[in-house]
Amino acid sequence: MAIGKTSELLPTFSTTTNSAIIDCAEKIIIPGLINTHAHLAQSLLRGLAEDLPLHGWLCDAIWPLEANYDADDGYIAAKLTIAEMLKTGTTCFLEAMLTYRSGLQNVVRAVEETGIRACLGKLIKATETNADLKMQDARDRDVSSMSIESALEAHVKYHGSNDDRLHIWFAAGTPRGSPRAAHFAIGETAKKNGIGITMHCAEAPGDLPIYRQYYGCSPLQFCQEAQLVGDRSVFAHVVHPNAGTGDFDILRESKSTVSHNPTSNLKLGSGVSPIPDMVAAGVNVALGTDGAPCNNTYDMFQEMHLASILHGGVRERAGLINAYQVLEFATINGARALGLDGDIGSLEIGKKADIVVLAPRGPESAPWDSSQIFQGGLDPVTAVVHGSSKYVDAVFVDGHQLLRGSKLISMDEVEVTERAKKAVVGIRNRSKLATRNHMNLNLL
Repeated sequence: MAIGKTSELLPTFSTTTNSAIIDCAEKIIIPGLINTHAHLAQSLLRGLAEDLPLHGWLCDAIWPLEANYDADDGYIAAKLTIAEMLKTGTTCFLEAMLTYRSGLQNVVRAVEETGIRACLGKLIKATETNADLKMQDARDRDVSSMSIESALEAHVKYHGSNDDRLHIWFAAGTPRGSPRAAHFAIGETAKKNGIGITMHCAEAPGDLPIYRQYYGCSPLQFCQEAQLVGDRSVFAHVVHPNAGTGDFDILRESKSTVSHNPTSNLKLGSGVSPIPDMVAAGVNVALGTDGAPCNNTYDMFQEMHLASILHGGVRERAGLINAYQVLEFATINGARALGLDGDIGSLEIGKKADIVVLAPRGPESAPWDSSQIFQGGLDPVTAVVHGSSKYVDAVFVDGHQLLRGSKLISMDEVEVTERAKKAVVGIRNRSKLATRNHMNLNLL
C-alpha cells in the first residue's frame, strides 16, 4: 500500500494488476487506533450493571454473568466487539483478561475471521485466593483452566499466527484476588519466555491500602519485585499509584506502559489517574476503553476526546494534555506498549498498512475544510481528537480493507447483532441475576 498524491501514484499503480486507487480528497488519513485495554467478552453485558462501584460491580454483577457464558457466547461477544472497534477506527487491541468461559479459541476464531490485529491476554489465576479481601469471584469454578501451563500452551499454539496478526500475552489477576506467590510465578515465567504481561493495577481507592497492609510496598514496587514490569508490560488504570515511593520512576525506567481508561474510571467512581504527572515523568501512556458495562462503548474517539479535556478541567489548567499527545496515546504509544512500534502506530515507509481514513462531514464537522489546513484553517489533529467515530470511512489492517464507506466488509453486522441479543438472554437466565440498572430502581 502507498499513500500520496494521485499524480504521484498513477504512473506506478494505474497499470498494476489488482491495484486500486482510493480517492481521499477532503479526507484525513491516520494510523489505525490501538486500544490497549479491552474486555471483548463484556460487550454482551452492556447496560446490565449500572451505577455500581468497582467491587460490587465485579463481585455482584459482572463476574457472575461471565461465569454463565455458554459455549458460543465468547465468540459472539468477540465478533460484536470487533465490529464496533472496526467501525470506530480501531485496528489493533489488547484483550485484558480472557477467562475460561469466554474461550480463547472463540476469540482467536473471531480475530481470524474479521482480519483485525490482536494481542490476547489469557487470564492466569491462582487456585488459592486472598479470602480476607472478600473478592468473591464466581469464575473461580473454572480456575484450574486458568493456570500458567494453559497460558503457555496457548502461546505455543497461537502466538504469531494469522500472518503475525495474533499475539498471546499473560493477563495477571490483581493482588486483590491472588496471592503474592502467584504474581511472582507469572512474572518469572513471562520473562523466561519473552511473553507480554497485562494487569489491572491500582484501579480503585482501596487498592493502595491493600498494597501497604498486605505487601508492605506501593503498587509498582510490588510489580517490580514480582518481575511484572518491562517494555512489554501494560498496566491498566493506575489511578492510585504512590509517586512518593518511586512508582513513576519504576514505570519509566522499566519502559512499562500505563493504559489510561478515563471513562471507565469515572463511571465506576474509581477516580482520575494522574496522567499529566506520568507524562511529565517520561512514562509511556496509551489509551483503552475497558469493557462495555463500564464505558459503555469501545469507541476510541470518545476516549480520546475525554482524555484530552479531563485533566485540564480537574486541575484548572486548559491544554494540560493536548490533542497531539492524546493522538499519540491512541497510536504510536499504544504500538510501543505492545512491542509493535516497528510495525504499526504511525504512517511510515516500511511499516504495516494499518490505516484509517476519516471523512469529516455534517454540521458537527464544520467549518472543517481540508483545503485550508495550511492557510490558518482548523488543525487536523484537533479535528480528529475532538471529532467523531462517525467520520470513519475506511479501515485497513495489514493492507486489507475491512471497512468501506463506513460498512463492514469482513462480517454481517446485522447477523452479529441479532445473535448477541439472543445470547444475552441465556446468560441472564443462567446467572439468575436481575439486571442492575434503573429499570430496577422504581424511578420511572
